[in-house]
Amino acid sequence: MTSKSPYPDIIVPDIDLWSFLFQRQNRQFPDSHVILTDAQTGRRYTFDDLRKLSLNFGSRLQERLKWRKGDVLTIFSMNAIDIPPIVWGTVAIGGVVSPLNPNFSSTELVHYLETSQAKAIVTQKSQYAKVAQAAEGAGLPKDRIIVIDDDDNASGDNIWQPDPHLTPDYKFDSLHKSPITRPKEELAFLVFSSGTTGLPKGVMLSHVNIVANLLQMEVVDAGFLDSKDRALAFLPFFHIYGITCLINYGLFLGMSTYVMPRFDLEACCKVVQNQKITYVYIVPPAVLQMVQNPIVEKYDLSSIRLFNSAAAPLPMELIKALRTKFGFSIRQQYGMSECSPCTHSQTKWEGDEYPGAVGRLVSNMVAKYVPIAGEEVKHGRMEGELWVKGPNVFLGYLNNPTATNESFSEDGYYKTGDVGYEDAYGNFVITDRIKELIKYNGFQVPPAELEALILGHPTVADVAVVGIPSGKAGSELPRAYIKVKEDNRANHKTADDIVEFVRSKVAPYKQLRGGVHFIDAIPRNPSGKILRRELKKLYANKL
Repeated sequence: MTSKSPYPDIIVPDIDLWSFLFQRQNRQFPDSHVILTDAQTGRRYTFDDLRKLSLNFGSRLQERLKWRKGDVLTIFSMNAIDIPPIVWGTVAIGGVVSPLNPNFSSTELVHYLETSQAKAIVTQKSQYAKVAQAAEGAGLPKDRIIVIDDDDNASGDNIWQPDPHLTPDYKFDSLHKSPITRPKEELAFLVFSSGTTGLPKGVMLSHVNIVANLLQMEVVDAGFLDSKDRALAFLPFFHIYGITCLINYGLFLGMSTYVMPRFDLEACCKVVQNQKITYVYIVPPAVLQMVQNPIVEKYDLSSIRLFNSAAAPLPMELIKALRTKFGFSIRQQYGMSECSPCTHSQTKWEGDEYPGAVGRLVSNMVAKYVPIAGEEVKHGRMEGELWVKGPNVFLGYLNNPTATNESFSEDGYYKTGDVGYEDAYGNFVITDRIKELIKYNGFQVPPAELEALILGHPTVADVAVVGIPSGKAGSELPRAYIKVKEDNRANHKTADDIVEFVRSKVAPYKQLRGGVHFIDAIPRNPSGKILRRELKKLYANKL
């Protein structure tokens, strides 16, 4: 059955992202309005600063690296207020931004650099050694490693220290003309989405994909969020949630965003209290810390008007705890990298009235609910796997036509892999997921990637990785179920060896924190697909 967005359709302009954000005529705030502030140092950028710095960075790429339209820039960095102008400067000259998790190992980074064919990489001084090693492995010259650093003593051709006061105004007096001529087809971002089969795939997002999603979210937030709001940004800029919501949507609305390198509960509370933060992007593990840690009660957080939770479903008990303890309102949004990311969103009122749902379809979107094989659906009930269609849906997976074709139905719907139902009001409620990604502290861990790695251990004959409860809401621990090869022992030493083998090759959040469990055979269906639910039942029965 199909469902259409309850919101009116909007006009999505055929325009590149730079022109949409920086050259629009209906901007509701002045050039002098502060957009980004470093929550630790107080360093800040106005809209005009960001315009100049972005074009300065873009010019640097063109002059020093002979940048061409379509070239890919990898960003390998923690959050910093210098990341957004790097993003906008790259897309302004027709480049493609590919942000990556800075916790990736050098081995993982080599894979992404080679897959994206990145022409340069931006990183921080603390990551330089790892990046240099990966760049060498990927055949990327060292002069294409660009370092951003707050160290005033830093020097060198590949150090970028942005200073809007040293950027001459005359260079940017006229409107910058973007080289993008086909915004619906040309890429702005290449993000890597963790899949359940094989290594993560490169999700190709066009300029119009992002522009559409900004306008879709604006319809939901009309009359509630604007340039008077102050947002807190501790969620990672390398995630699609951070790219669209924290970087681009914040600028679009003119919100003053306070940037933190990572989540630290007490540091966040201090910023909220001192800067009178009104809007906080959050994920379930951070909500859990808020309701459990008594340190929160030391601070005045009364300025917060709304929390926005996404990246994983927020359990009802956490919503109730947040309301009961602090009286806060929290809403949920739902989406994925392939949808730029938002497909469903609650208003503040809907968050209060329909806790547990993830919102209604945003403008210009249509959904279809496809029954799961072997499961019955009551007549007229909108229930099954969610398929969606809209202007924010991605172009496909980089160099992977097979995966792209498998992800879309014949009539053009993207198959999300998530299962749920839509109620009479249009709320989508997630009940299960076909995609078997493991959610660990807000990060996605693809089982297939770990399985492929573990099969490289000399004692392993077969393996399946599943998530087991961590004791924290919205978070699981990766556990490996392993069948050992003949003449090998399934003992503690072997288990420890396998855990260490994985630890040395992956980012910290992908480690086998759920341990290793030995079994006689991995349960599979006739076609060879791992029956992960059987392994989860096995874990539950052992409790």
